[in-house]
Amino acid sequence: MKKNRICELFGIEYPIVQGGMVWCSGWRLAAAVSNAGGLGLLGAGSMPPEVLKEHIQKMKAATDKPWGVNLPLMNAAIDDLVKIVIEEGVKIVFTSAGSPKKYTPLFHEHGIKVAHVVAGSKFARKCEEAGVDAVVAEGFEAGGHNGREETTTMTLIPQVRQAVSLPLIAAGGIASGQAMLAAEALGAEGVQLGTAFALTVESGASATFKKRCTSLEEGDTMLTLKLLSPTRLVKNELFFRIDEAEKRGAGKEELLKLVPPGSARRGIFEDDIENGEVEIGQIASAIKEIKTAKQVIDEMVGAYEETLKRMSI
Repeated sequence: MKKNRICELFGIEYPIVQGGMVWCSGWRLAAAVSNAGGLGLLGAGSMPPEVLKEHIQKMKAATDKPWGVNLPLMNAAIDDLVKIVIEEGVKIVFTSAGSPKKYTPLFHEHGIKVAHVVAGSKFARKCEEAGVDAVVAEGFEAGGHNGREETTTMTLIPQVRQAVSLPLIAAGGIASGQAMLAAEALGAEGVQLGTAFALTVESGASATFKKRCTSLEEGDTMLTLKLLSPTRLVKNELFFRIDEAEKRGAGKEELLKLVPPGSARRGIFEDDIENGEVEIGQIASAIKEIKTAKQVIDEMVGAYEETLKRMSI
């Protein structure tokens, strides 16, 4: 696999980035991905400041390869999280869920490279204006929080590529070398995997969550909660309560009561597989086995190279 701008920007062997997922992306997963040649990210969205600091310090002991932190900018504790990232000497930050304009100059002052996650070309252009180093374009196949426009990855990537000159990472529905090659053909220079790494041995998600997600069939997840923050969920008892409320026109207050704080923790981390938010991407239906992060990367790279060779004949 040839080196490209994503590899050069982050100093990694393969242009494969692990999503910074809540309750999944702790130091064990991030270190395993980085040690296997990709870019591991700590998911700060589910970490109080003191917990993020602990995971950063464990990352430093677990790998000498490049790694970073994912920071959802709408997090109530974002200023404290940013302070810890800077104080601890983190070199790479992926931001999401907000505008990168405020913090990107601050990160650059401290030698931190910044990538920002978007769901549309308009936001990608704003990222370029804000001075970020790379952009992640995420299609609505992705799990968890998502774009309102429901733009698929195959549609989104070429439009973002046309809109900006930044190094571009594709995300949403990608879990194979073939999908990686397709994303590259559309203009991406790297891929970000959430679901594939959420269902690995090193993921912080519960065994119950992993078992449920590896048993899913096509159509077992759906984008919902559009009135609040569009979120892809497994169709469980909570999902059907939300669906019923949305179909009869429930307002924000009622929907918020259905998904109080801690709903994602219950579904992903605490085994409440029916009444918690079980966030996972559409591609989960293609994943039937729990593998190590290294296996995921090695198999992906192998399939990419094999497919490229086959298509070159």
